[in-house]
Amino acid sequence: MLITVSFLYSCKSSKNTASESEINALTQLVENKHFSIESTWANPQVTNAMQQVLNSGLLQPGSNASSINLIGNSNYLKISGDSIYSYLPYFGERQMHVNYGGTDSAIQFEGLMSDYKVSKRKDAGYNISFNAKSNSESFNVYITLWPNLKSSMSLNSSSRFSISYTGQVKKLKII
Repeated sequence: MLITVSFLYSCKSSKNTASESEINALTQLVENKHFSIESTWANPQVTNAMQQVLNSGLLQPGSNASSINLIGNSNYLKISGDSIYSYLPYFGERQMHVNYGGTDSAIQFEGLMSDYKVSKRKDAGYNISFNAKSNSESFNVYITLWPNLKSSMSLNSSSRFSISYTGQVKKLKII
C-alpha cells in the first residue's frame, strides 16, 4: 500500500511555473516586436528520399534525419516592427525547381510581414503567426515563445516540405 501511494504521488504532474519577471520580460519582447530567435535544432519532415540521403553519413554526430544539430551553424529569424529578416538552413525536399547556382536553399526573408497575429497561451507563453515572402516563395510561419525564452518555429510553404526549429529568443540588439 505504501509503495502504491508513493508511486501515485511521484507520478503527480508538476506544473512548470514561470516567475513574474520572466513573464514580464517575454511580454515586453512580444509587445515591442523587436526580438531575434537563434535555433539550436532543425526538425525536418522525414521522407524516404531524405532518409536515404542522410543515411550516407552527411550529418554531424548527434544528429539524425528528424533532428539536426545547428549549434555552430549561423541561423537567425529577426522581427523588428513589421519587418522580418531570416537565414534558416533548410533540410528537406523541394517540390519545385531550385534556382541555378543553388542560392535559395536556405529560408531567407528580408521585408515586411503580413497577417501578424499574437495570442497569449495558458502557460504564459505566446503563439505568433504571420506570412512572409522570400525571393520566390511565400511561407506561413508559426512561432511559440515561452517565459524561459525557449522557442519553437514551424514554417510551411507550397514549394518545400515543412520544417520546424527549436531554440532561444532574445531582445534584438539595436545597431
